[in-house]
Amino acid sequence: MAALRQAIGVDRADSGRSSGDEGSACSGLGHFRLSFGLGAERNRHFRKWWVSGKIGTFPSRIWKCPMDRLESMSVVLAVAEAGSLSAAARRQKMPLATVSRKVSELEEHLQTKLFHRSSRALVPTDAGRSYIAAAKRILADLTEAERVASGEYTTPRGDLSITTLVALGRLCLQPILAEFLAAFPEVDVQLILQDRTLNLLDENIDVALRVGDLADSGLIAVRVGEIHRVACASPSYLKLRGTPKAPDDVSAHDCISYPPLQSPGTWRFKRGQTEYAVPVRSRFIASNLESAIDAARAGIGITVVFSYLASDALRSGELVALLQDFQPPPQPVSFVYSPNRFMPAKLRAFLDFAVPRLRSRLADMPRDTAPRKQPPQR
Repeated sequence: MAALRQAIGVDRADSGRSSGDEGSACSGLGHFRLSFGLGAERNRHFRKWWVSGKIGTFPSRIWKCPMDRLESMSVVLAVAEAGSLSAAARRQKMPLATVSRKVSELEEHLQTKLFHRSSRALVPTDAGRSYIAAAKRILADLTEAERVASGEYTTPRGDLSITTLVALGRLCLQPILAEFLAAFPEVDVQLILQDRTLNLLDENIDVALRVGDLADSGLIAVRVGEIHRVACASPSYLKLRGTPKAPDDVSAHDCISYPPLQSPGTWRFKRGQTEYAVPVRSRFIASNLESAIDAARAGIGITVVFSYLASDALRSGELVALLQDFQPPPQPVSFVYSPNRFMPAKLRAFLDFAVPRLRSRLADMPRDTAPRKQPPQR
């Protein structure tokens, strides 16, 4: 709460120092003076708005309760992040007319324009950028204060949202989540499985499990292991069409492509410092890795998937690994989450629980993808 008071410049005073007709009708909250902590340069836009009133209120003919003001700040922040009124209305689950009205009311109250309006987008003005930056800090501090008050930082409880790739989540993460839910009965989990990267802030996601090198996005990463790519096909397909020995041989085969890993028109391989770009014919294009591996089992052609998805089929002999010397280096697997002054107890409990278990699960995956030897027939 100290950070919140500092961010909005609140000075508490005895409630008897000022008459009750200052501020809104919400009484009994004490008095304050308000400024936005924007630094000397930016604060000049707001110096005229140092006022006396009741804590959480602002002398205004528009707002009758402090919650109205916080809601308007949330709406303006959503408009700035979404880039349009309609997108902000969808994000806030509000009617478009309500979002437009709240922005207009706030601009009328501040006596300045917050956005340049055009037919394509809303762009913050200079004053708007300053106000939005302050509002973002204030709302973040308020959310943090509510979490502290509710005990979320001391006891694991509440909703925990997690996202990862569809197959990785189903095969590797979901079994761990079953154990986690049994161990922490006050935590509820939402598992969002998508074969695309979701923005943690925009989607209100607590933590993501991601594959690959991470961009410098300001997120905190905890590495849990690595996976590698595997080219494979069924024994029946290889018996019919032959086994490729070099990347160029793949051009003569039927291919099963999953676009995020291999382009449907060109497959790429690597050996040492040499890279190969091989034109291919994709007889089957899959929208997810599980579909690609099922198509390979059915004998449709050659596919490239991640090792965690193919390991069981390779060990059983359902699939045969190909061109193992021409695959790129392994890719890291990491949990990522947004930095916060305090980590919610539910997130800390999940990471402490899941990280060692997932590391063990990924480490147990075989590096040697040769099939198990079958016992001799008697």
